[in-house]
Amino acid sequence: MSAVRGLRKLSRVALRGASSRDLPDAIEHVAKVHRAHHPGADLRPLRRAYVLAESSHRGQTRKSGEPYITHPLAVTLLLAQLGAETTTLTASLLHDTVEDTAVTLDQVRREFGEQVCYLVDGVTKLEKVDYGSAAEPETFRKMLLATGNDVRVMAIKLADRLHNMRTLGVMRREKQVRIAKVTRDVLIPLAERLGIQALKSELEDLVFAVLHPEEHARTRELIQEHNARPDPLTAFAAQVRRTLREAGIAAEVLIRPRHTVSVHRLRLKRGQLGDCDFARLLVLVEEDADCYAVLGELHTCFAPLVSQFKDFIAVPKFNLYQSLHTAIADQDGRVAEVLVRTRRMHRVAETGVIALGDPHASAAAEARDATERAGAPAGAGPQERTDPTRPGWLSRLLEWQSHAPDPNTFWQELRDELAQDLEITVYCAVPGAEGSGGSALPLPAGATCVDAAYARLGEAGHRCIGARVNGRLAALTTVLRDGDSLQLFLEPGQGSPSGPSPEWLAHVRTPSARLAIREWLSAHGQPTPDRQNPGQDPDQQDPDRQPAGQPQPAAEVPAGSTAPATGAAPRPAVRTARTRRRERTAQQPAGHDRYAENVPVVPGRPGAPVRLARCCTPVPTDAVTGFPVRGGAVTVHRESCQSVARMASDGRLTLPVRWEQGAVGCRVTLRAEAFGRPRLLADLTETIAAHGAAVVAADVEPPREQRVRHTYTLQLPDASELPALMRAMLRVPGVYDVTRSARPVAD
Repeated sequence: MSAVRGLRKLSRVALRGASSRDLPDAIEHVAKVHRAHHPGADLRPLRRAYVLAESSHRGQTRKSGEPYITHPLAVTLLLAQLGAETTTLTASLLHDTVEDTAVTLDQVRREFGEQVCYLVDGVTKLEKVDYGSAAEPETFRKMLLATGNDVRVMAIKLADRLHNMRTLGVMRREKQVRIAKVTRDVLIPLAERLGIQALKSELEDLVFAVLHPEEHARTRELIQEHNARPDPLTAFAAQVRRTLREAGIAAEVLIRPRHTVSVHRLRLKRGQLGDCDFARLLVLVEEDADCYAVLGELHTCFAPLVSQFKDFIAVPKFNLYQSLHTAIADQDGRVAEVLVRTRRMHRVAETGVIALGDPHASAAAEARDATERAGAPAGAGPQERTDPTRPGWLSRLLEWQSHAPDPNTFWQELRDELAQDLEITVYCAVPGAEGSGGSALPLPAGATCVDAAYARLGEAGHRCIGARVNGRLAALTTVLRDGDSLQLFLEPGQGSPSGPSPEWLAHVRTPSARLAIREWLSAHGQPTPDRQNPGQDPDQQDPDRQPAGQPQPAAEVPAGSTAPATGAAPRPAVRTARTRRRERTAQQPAGHDRYAENVPVVPGRPGAPVRLARCCTPVPTDAVTGFPVRGGAVTVHRESCQSVARMASDGRLTLPVRWEQGAVGCRVTLRAEAFGRPRLLADLTETIAAHGAAVVAADVEPPREQRVRHTYTLQLPDASELPALMRAMLRVPGVYDVTRSARPVAD
């Protein structure tokens, strides 16, 4: 039974009856589940916490009419099934007592100790009577600060929100939507970052059902239709078991169904789903080496899809996730996606930081080991806690929040920070700075040299005037990639810095950099670009906004920038490029996109500025639709773009759009994925030229695992020639995929 289904079954135990006779049976069930993970656990604190919680909440009921104690019991059952230790379960039973009853933190501290008190305090909401409209953002700020010292605070909060989302149907529709949006924007990303997949998956499905009921119903119908038919993965799994058994590899092969949102995303990505797309094969082994042995047998005995292989064991994800991903085809051409991992990796993949247990206990053990190795007596000296569950994203979040005293600013910056889907590590050096030998610097995907400057130097980032990436001079707006080597150049330390350019705000991804730049510009009387109102719903943001983690257009970051390493900053070059673009834009007729080659027209809105969305880069002949945005402009998306379905379901006004193509053709960005080889660049550019297209800009990423990515911005004489050009590029030896540049779809 999967963890998610197990959680649902267990939580119903706490809800099966409202009589006081049934409720002690529920806490005994919690104890039984807890002992399955921790056979030697002391259950006395758990039972004492239940007695206090039951007596304190006695007489209180939930909106559904059930006794209130059913809620902390259900939350505790969730965490017990995930393998949380006794302290977490004790605090989860008490998590609403201080907020909703006469129990005080001092009482919790006296009866259960400092750690339980800290966890209960961390998840206790701030009163609206004291904080007004700022109560919710300030409550999350308080929880995040507490999570910085103990990640178990957020584990309890996530389990609490999951049970509340399960029982959300008794609320008014508008309250359901408000809670679901906060869950989507803040809590689901936090669950992802903490690696608690079992909670994240069900939260996603519940939010999907509330915010997009029609799409949810359609996806559930597809799943039910699939489940009514024989599953071809059953025979596929049997073949894999037989193959591994004959190879002498001890492994368990399971069929792992996709959850509802995963099926929905895959349908949007592929258009139509096959019978093997509703689930994946999961292979569990004992040792790391067995994972690669399984991979070798699968790739030998089945036809592998090389482009689908990913090794998250050698390079784990930033949220502790480890696994091998591949896809194989059988003799009948059916393709199955396969996950290969050890049982320990599987526990961490499902429960993330919860699987690591008590961070304080592990730190104390490390400190004891360190003192013993040094010959010092045990317990001598301070034992600083080095929590392995405090990753770079959490450290960044805790750092910048101290510079955002305004709750609305904090709330919006938090959502922006959590919207970053990935994390990278760059190795950053600063001439003349202490310890500047290229120390590791964690950043969100899509971060630029400017973000790195402020993350590495704080306010001294104002003095940054240049950068070198992987040994080559680069513009400060260059988007960094995982593993890049970065060298920053600074103005002399004497005197006031020349300061940041307002245009940096268009390129930074981290709230700490954005806040520091805005503070400096405001203090020096310089205007700052308009920004989305802090309190505005993210669903109402400009759909043309640059996606997180996407490289900026080539014109904004000139390849092979020749800005001097010291002295003049590369910023003037960026300004000049922008000025040239503004001059070109000024020459265009009103209502056209910034590229004069593409001429979309909105009937009934003559003169309205029209922009092509960067998330899907529509070109003439594409079926398109428009959405009005701030300032009277209209943003045009391809009808197949994910943003269209999301904004339309949220009630955004749609506008008809038609193309009026001029004689100058169109401009489009293509991405070619290939295996690295000599003359690949020459062969691709020759193919492009042979089809009459001109290369406006090109970017070749450094090879990674013998693979290379080429991105071309091309000028085509006729948009109808685009399919033929893409097919020709795909025929170039070594090229295995050619796509239109678009926002990546989460798996």
